[in-house]
Amino acid sequence: MNLASLDPSLLCALGAVIAYLIGSLSFAVIVSRLFGLADPRTYGSGNPGATNVLRSGNKGAAILTLLFDALKGYVPVAVAYQLGLSELVVTVVGLGAFIGHLWPVFFRFEGGKGVATAAGVLLGFAPALGGLVLLVWVVVAAVFRYSSLAALVAAVSAPAIQVWGWGQGPMTAGVILMSALLIWRHAANIRKLLNGQESKLGQKAAPPKA
Repeated sequence: MNLASLDPSLLCALGAVIAYLIGSLSFAVIVSRLFGLADPRTYGSGNPGATNVLRSGNKGAAILTLLFDALKGYVPVAVAYQLGLSELVVTVVGLGAFIGHLWPVFFRFEGGKGVATAAGVLLGFAPALGGLVLLVWVVVAAVFRYSSLAALVAAVSAPAIQVWGWGQGPMTAGVILMSALLIWRHAANIRKLLNGQESKLGQKAAPPKA
């Protein structure tokens, strides 16, 4: 059966649902449970993501969370490409995985901010695109030591890098939407940065309240 020959609307819907379910696997919570750590939604920023898991003091758990959150964005996009699906369908698949991370159906719709998953999606769209955006994140994080600031600068730069390197198309719209959602999810971090209250990378969080 040639999936590319199916109705584009059906492919978009099917791809979005499957990717959303994959994106709904909150690895910050899953990995924390496997390591016997507190639920990351109960301490630090309350965000189920790698940066907050790092605040538990367990670097291994944070690295695994980062890896699997990125893979759940990358794998659905890579599979869609391998199946020969159109740019529109590939874009919708990437958005489905990203939105699944933000609002995971398996975890009461309490998701993360989407940085690692967005990076995985971008790497799936084009390795060079993802690599350049990751480079922006790394440079800002290394200089300023704020994960949230690095994510915000990377989110702002991603659409510009996409247009500069790959022109305009469905994927550009997808990158813009992901960047907008990522910035919106960082609203509290923006306020903390402006007030000088944001935690730096690796800073341990207070233990969760009993």
